[in-house]
Formats: sequence, C-alpha cells, structure tokens
Amino acid sequence: MLTGLQLQNIALIDSLELQFEAGFTVLTGETGAGKSILLDALDAVLGGAQGAAGVRLIQSGCDRARIEACFVLTPAVQNWLAVAGFDIDDEDLLLSREWRSQDSRYSSRCRLNGTAVNRQQLLELRPLLIDLTVQGQTQQLSSPGQQRGWLDQLGGAAFEQELIQAREAWSIWHDAASELRRFQTEADQLIQQRQDLQDLLDQLEQADLDDPGEQQMLEQEQDRLVHGVRLQDGLAALFSRVRDGEDQVPSLTDHLTASIHELQSMVQMDGSLAPLRDQVLDLEVAVESLLRALNQYGMTLESDPERLDRLQDRLATLKRLQRRHGLDLPGLIERRDALRDQLSGTGPAADLSVLRQRELDARSGRDAIHQRLHKARLRTARRMESSLMDLLRPMGLQHLRFEVRLSAAEPAEHGSDQVTFLFSANPGQPLAPLAEVASGGEMSRFLLALKTTLASVDGSGTLLFDEIDTGVSGRISDAIGDLLHSMARHRQVFCVTHQPLVAARAEHHFRVSKHVSDGMTRSRVSRLRDTQQRRQELAELAGGDQADAYAASLLERKAA
Repeated sequence: MLTGLQLQNIALIDSLELQFEAGFTVLTGETGAGKSILLDALDAVLGGAQGAAGVRLIQSGCDRARIEACFVLTPAVQNWLAVAGFDIDDEDLLLSREWRSQDSRYSSRCRLNGTAVNRQQLLELRPLLIDLTVQGQTQQLSSPGQQRGWLDQLGGAAFEQELIQAREAWSIWHDAASELRRFQTEADQLIQQRQDLQDLLDQLEQADLDDPGEQQMLEQEQDRLVHGVRLQDGLAALFSRVRDGEDQVPSLTDHLTASIHELQSMVQMDGSLAPLRDQVLDLEVAVESLLRALNQYGMTLESDPERLDRLQDRLATLKRLQRRHGLDLPGLIERRDALRDQLSGTGPAADLSVLRQRELDARSGRDAIHQRLHKARLRTARRMESSLMDLLRPMGLQHLRFEVRLSAAEPAEHGSDQVTFLFSANPGQPLAPLAEVASGGEMSRFLLALKTTLASVDGSGTLLFDEIDTGVSGRISDAIGDLLHSMARHRQVFCVTHQPLVAARAEHHFRVSKHVSDGMTRSRVSRLRDTQQRRQELAELAGGDQADAYAASLLERKAA
C-alpha cells in the first residue's frame, strides 16, 4: 500500500509530507484547491507526465522539484523486483522523481530505492502498486480493446498464462504466414528464373561438353583438312629430297650411304675416325625414322569434305556458346556443372508446398489456443456479469441488465474475440453497447463496480478514485460510500469526493485548501483527526441551513 508522499515545489505546493494508512481515505476540498495535484504527482512518479506535461507540474520560478512515494512491498512487487534485477533489502519501496533545470531546460530522473529506473520499468511496476481511476476514464468503457483487457484481467494469473500461449502461437503463425506471402510474391519470378537456368543447362547438356581441350584439337584437325593438298605437296617434296632424289640429283639417303662407305674406308686407315663413322650411322637411323613418320603422316592426309563440315559445325557451336556466355570452353564446362548442382533441388514449387503446410500447421495451433481462450472468456464473462449486477443494483440500478458479449473477430495476438459490454438500465430498454446508452452517472457507477470486481483478483494493493461519485444523487452516493468502505477491507482505497455521504464513510480524511500569502496562491493539505474537524468539513460539503446537523448525523451513523 501507499504509506507516504512527499512533494517539493510541485504546482501550488512548496513542501508537503503526508503519511497514509490502510483502509478507506478521502480527500475533500473546494474546486480548484489542488486535489488534482496529488493525483498528478502520483501519476508522474509512476511513469506518467512526460515532457511538457511533467514540466507543467514544477512550481513557477523553481529550478528543481521532487516527488517521492513510499509503498509497502508485496510478494508480487518483490517478484517483479527480482526478475528486473533490483536487489532491495528494505521493507519499503521508495520511488522518486526529480526535475532539474540546466540551460533553461528541465530534465528528470527516476529512482527506485536510490537506483536509477527507466520509464518502461515504471510502467511495468505501476499496476502492481496503484490503480488510478481519474475523471474522463469512463471514456475507456467505449473501447472494445479495453473491455477485453478488463475481462482478461478478471481471469487472474491462470488466464495470463493462456494469453502468453496465445501470443506465442500468434507470433509463430504470423511469421509463417509472412514468409509464405513473401515467397508467394516471389514465386513466379523464382520459377521463371529457374526455367531460364534450366534452358541454359539444356543448351550446355546438348552441346556435350566433356573435354576442355576439344576446341584446340578440332582447330588443328580443321587446319589439316583445309590445307590437305598443300601438305601432300610438301610431303612429296620432302620424300624427293630425303629418299628419292630428283633430276638425277642424289637424295639425302644416297649421300648418307656414300658418306658411310667413305668413312668406313678411312677408319681402316685411321681408327680414331670410328666415333665419327658411328655418328653418321646414327644419323642414317634418324633419317629412316623420319621417313617412317612422314609416311604415317601422309596416310592421314585424306580428303574428307563431310568430316570437315561436321568439324566446322562443331567449332561454330562451341564458339557461339562462348560468345553468348562470355566464357571459354573450360568455363562453359564449369558453368554446366554448377547449374547441375543448383537445379538438383526440388525448386520453388516444392518449397512453396512446405511453406503452405507450415502455415497451416501454425494456423491450426493458433486456432486451437484461441478456441481454448474463447471458452475461458465465456466462463469469466458470466462471472463478471453476476458480480457487476450484484454491485450496481444497490446503486440505483434495480432494473439493470448487463451482458458481456463475445463475437468473432479477426485473429490477433490476444485471440479471436471481440468483447462488447451491453447495458440496459431501464425496463423495456433493449441491451445496447454501454457507451451508447449509459448516462455519465451510470458510467461512473459502472466503472466503480468494475474496479471493485477486478480488485478481487491479484493486482495493485492501492485503488484511487477521483470523483467517482460525480453526477449521482444522495441515496446513490450513500451506496457508493458503502461499496468503497467495503472494498477497503481488502485494499487500500483513496477517493477524491465532493459528496458528504461518501466522505463520512472514510476512516481517514484529508482536506485540501488554498490560501494567498504575499500575493502568492498556495495549496495546503491537512489531516482531519478529530470529529469536530470532520463535522465542519462535511457541513461545508453539504451546504444549506441544516448542514451542520446533517454532518453530525452522518458521523454518528458511521460510528454506529
């Protein structure tokens, strides 16, 4: 619960320190006295009032301001502190926010028991500490999303686990559906790209590319076939000079034979010439080997026009592929092998089938959890209906009918339900959306009953209501006071009120007033500790000639 609040240089308050206790506490005072300052200060220290809104809280002319709120630690808060990594040994939780002016600009810093804390952490911690119900919040009753949130909150911790599973299932499905949509968008392009690659591979496969040196060999053979006649003439000339001779001129072999005979004779006269004779003999063997090779080559020089045509067609095919792809023959073979590997998979169609199945599986899991969530909401809705009608009928709504309607909605991370609060306050009036048919006073009473119902589940230990009794009659105010007093048995309850019937039911009473000193308006908060002070304050709230006696009767009834 909230045990203390300190303000320094906040709005019309120079310095203020308040101590609070368990039970039902009211704050009263004339309009404009500064009751909203306390609410704004609590909101600010719990993560609200950002930017300019926070600066507006600072008292004019001050370069520093501070708000400090002290809460008793609860198990839920201790668990949050442990998860968030805060090591708190104290029994109390001290939240502070301080503004400082530097270079004509204000900056603020928040601390938790002296340790810096960011706004996101404060907003997570806030619902565990206090529930502020301020003027204008009845507008939230028209929001289907907020109505769904309240219904889920009533489900308690077990329902929160269902919501966590629903969010996880939604996330899995959403990712699968997004991937499927992306792939479907790209599928046609991928399929066309794959077909283009397949056409290219077919061309390379049809070209039967196996030997990187094929083109060089084909070009050599082509040259042989194209120049066959000239090569045969050259071969004949070589035979004539080396073997046959011409025009009675001895051939090279004739000269070698004569040279060998001559050297043989000379060796008989000078044995030192034997090595030279042997060299000539070796030369004769080499010439004979040359003649055999030329003879074999000559046998290949056949005229084959068909072979030449086929060969030239093959070369044209290879060169055409090289020009098209900008690769030489070894590069084409490497490209073909790479395409074989690339196209050996199942392709986009098979991938698309896998993604579709994955999306269907995720959708099925999502829908199963949403259906379970729907059934849990139906059970919680009946509980909410019963509780709210029991609370609202004593507050002047004897003919109330209320229904929590669940209708199908587009699946989302919170499920597939649209939650609508239907309301009818008068006989013969059909059920209709609450925000369309409820008056301002009815909306205030409904919000009070709703917060009372939600207080039955684990949540914040402190509830604060700002003029929740606005626009209701005295008899209904009395019922509201009873409800707030009853709620305070289990929760710490604060209420800002102008209704004496509500204020009289409180166990603790603070009066907010304003005064002018040295031309400056300031707010003051006083705790009314004795019966006479409270009687005087209730009389001022009631007004009229009989106000004092009426106030006394209210306090006597409370005491009874």
